[in-house]
Amino acid sequence: MQDPVARSFAEARPISFWLDDPARPDALPALSGDERAELAIVGGGFMGLWAAIEAKERDPGRDVVVLEGGRVGWAASGRNGGFVSYSITHTLENGVSRFPEEIDELERQGMDTYHGLVDAIARCGIDAELEQVPMVLLARRPHEVAWFPDAVERHTRFGYPAQILDLPATQDVLRSPVYIGALRIGGDGHALVHPAKLAWGLRDAALSLGVRIHEGSPVRALEGEGGAIRVRAREGSVLAERVILATNAYPPLLRRIRSYVVPVYDHALMTEPLSTEQRVAIGWAGREGLGDAANRFHYFRLSADARILWAGYDATYHSGNGISRRFELDDEVHSRLAHHFFETFPALEGIRFTHRWGGVIDTCSRFSVFFGTAFDGRLSYAAGYTGLGVGATRFGARTALDLVDGLQTERTALRFVRSKPIPFPPEPARSIGIRRTLRSYDRLDETGRQDLWLKMLDRLGLGFQS
Repeated sequence: MQDPVARSFAEARPISFWLDDPARPDALPALSGDERAELAIVGGGFMGLWAAIEAKERDPGRDVVVLEGGRVGWAASGRNGGFVSYSITHTLENGVSRFPEEIDELERQGMDTYHGLVDAIARCGIDAELEQVPMVLLARRPHEVAWFPDAVERHTRFGYPAQILDLPATQDVLRSPVYIGALRIGGDGHALVHPAKLAWGLRDAALSLGVRIHEGSPVRALEGEGGAIRVRAREGSVLAERVILATNAYPPLLRRIRSYVVPVYDHALMTEPLSTEQRVAIGWAGREGLGDAANRFHYFRLSADARILWAGYDATYHSGNGISRRFELDDEVHSRLAHHFFETFPALEGIRFTHRWGGVIDTCSRFSVFFGTAFDGRLSYAAGYTGLGVGATRFGARTALDLVDGLQTERTALRFVRSKPIPFPPEPARSIGIRRTLRSYDRLDETGRQDLWLKMLDRLGLGFQS
């Protein structure tokens, strides 16, 4: 007899809920033959689309082409949780610890990026189901509650309202037996979106500006050709004056990026719509975006039709920077996610998951996007968003465009943009180190104390998270 946890996702569709939508636009034609462009962008996710739109808004006459290996938004942009954050440093804490001398400017530019994103969604008429909501970090253990006062102090310094919730106030947010306290971060700078609808809306906006988009056109190689770059795809090529790489976790077309990026798989479940009685049983009337305070964390939210997206916890690395479609569905990981879900929501016993999926995230040792150029500055790239790219990709796109055009801007002046993360070691040390780090994070979550391994990584400026 099948156990209840396995039964809960036995009939789940093996596709991202966001992408499983009859409103998904028809595929665009693949590149066929040889073309020319002033700017070629490799990757049709959030970053590539934002870069295309920005390039046309800066210069409407510029000839821009986007080459996407699959469908627009089919990878990380259509598989994430739809959490939008103003932070371009993957949380204020990470920014303060790694870039203390320019954190004020990073926070200002991050908030400007967020406001620009919200304004662009409205200006372009994109129905992305945008909801500007507070974010709440939930504590399961006393030592997690003890981390909250420092977080409140940091947020207060920058004028962000943050409040520690005691047990009754936490249960007012979400009725669950596992949480004992919470940190509520309200005010400006946080939102939820339907990520696939955002990607499709950006696609339409780019097309309306005259951007050419070729789907089903995976790029195989980049070659210098005179003063330009030949971008070779499966069935054709583009000779471009300038190129932006927006491929994120997928195997870099530039060897120099490979040591900085580790691809990890994140997995998700989506429930069937909750009934009125089920909503009452768990509370959550405010529709906040929620996440665990632990290092190995779940993140979860409500969809527009009252489903619960439940994701995270495992950040699965496959040796040799492995990327494969077969890694997207993992019975062991999805079973663990479902088990944790029912521990968190015992009142929802018997609910079914309609969708389950996985996707690859690009992480780097500083947990935030980094930049670079190649081909004597005619190519730029951004990578390493570490799972928080829904908002930060707009900053990444604008910065990559600045770099490839040789512009001196407030973005390119940042050490954050000019510096690189510490590279990961080669295999087999990479796999060994990642497994060791995950074990240490487990102990940190259980005890609240860093072991010698994590202390050493902190001193070296290294890390591994999603």
